[in-house]
Amino acid sequence: MSVGSSSASIAGRGVAARLLGERLRRLRCDAQLSLADAATLIRGSSSKLSRLERGESPPKENDVWDLVRHYGLDAEGQDEIHELLSQVRDESKRRKKYSDLTPDFVRRLIALEGQAKRICVYETHVVPGLLQTKNYARVLVGLALEGADYVDVSRHVQVRRDRQALFDRPRRPELIVIIDESVLRRPIGGPEVMCEQLRHLRKFAGEDAPDVHFRILPFEHENVGFAPSFPITHLQFADGGPAELVYVEQMESADYVTTPEHVRRYRKVLDELMATSLSREDTLDHLDRRLAHYEERAASRSAEFGEVPAPRSA
Repeated sequence: MSVGSSSASIAGRGVAARLLGERLRRLRCDAQLSLADAATLIRGSSSKLSRLERGESPPKENDVWDLVRHYGLDAEGQDEIHELLSQVRDESKRRKKYSDLTPDFVRRLIALEGQAKRICVYETHVVPGLLQTKNYARVLVGLALEGADYVDVSRHVQVRRDRQALFDRPRRPELIVIIDESVLRRPIGGPEVMCEQLRHLRKFAGEDAPDVHFRILPFEHENVGFAPSFPITHLQFADGGPAELVYVEQMESADYVTTPEHVRRYRKVLDELMATSLSREDTLDHLDRRLAHYEERAASRSAEFGEVPAPRSA
């Protein structure tokens, strides 16, 4: 499937810088100022202001506030600008922090997740990174980084943990996760690690997490032919830039799909997967059965080595 020609440039730009630029552009248009007129306010050229409004260059805070003062933004609007500038700084820190740990296309995804209002993930092989426990993530990183020492593995695990921090924010995104049943049958790290991971998933599958919708795609479903063999992430944003995009990752690269026609196709597939997945109640029941299976295996292994087995979950 072809990818829109603008996808690389959109994904490469900092999301917060793009949203900030779009906000400034709207303010300029509301003030009925041309690029040339507004550029004099920041002692620059039309091209400089144009790059700022497109989010293609790091915003200088003095320039931003000079524009805001002239546009006469109210207190609530100024709070929004403060928040966007703070997010721009956070994005810059994350890019530097992860620069030696993650490829470019993953760093772009992390930035996009931080600004999304809705994230829909379909995963076929492992628990999605946003819902992985520390021990589960550590096993996966260790398998991927053969020969890596404890420090290197820990740093990579922390990247995944940092991504999950977006759910601690007051305005956290809605998360929809669909996983293939095989993910739960793949004993990553052994029964103890899987018990911990399944208990973690159960918290998100229940009604105590209203912003998260976790579902299992069972082996036996009627529309098996349309289920993709690769993971898909669909992101939607509140305003600014593209309303939505799709992230499709391969072994050494990723596609950012932004062409509306192609995005609609992926969205349709995700909608069909969600409709075919187990209900909330059946998902919880399935998790409980798999958890009981791993608890029995963990208890058997503990007995074999003379260890005291961990108590079964309620």
